[in-house]
Amino acid sequence: MNRLAQCIEDARECAGLFRLGRDVEAALEMVEVFDTAQLALQGAPQEVRQQWAQLLTRMLACQESQDWLGLADWMEYELVGLLESAAIP
Repeated sequence: MNRLAQCIEDARECAGLFRLGRDVEAALEMVEVFDTAQLALQGAPQEVRQQWAQLLTRMLACQESQDWLGLADWMEYELVGLLESAAIP
C-alpha cells in the first residue's frame, strides 16, 4: 500500500475514533495523518496544495473548538476526497 492509500485509510480510522468520543487517541493519530498528508501532497499541483492548506485550517479550527464530529466529517469526507483526487494520475 502506498503512502497516499495508507493516509486515506488512517484518516478514516481517525475520524471513526473522533466519532466514538476517543478524542485523545484520535488527536494523537491525527498528527500522524496530517504529517503523512503533508508529505504525500508535497509534489501535488499548486491548486491541490492550496486546498490542503485551507482544509487544514478548518480542521484545526474544529480541534481548537473541540468540535470532534465536525473534525471527523472534515477528515472522512473532505480530506479523503482531496487525497483521492491527488492519487488520480
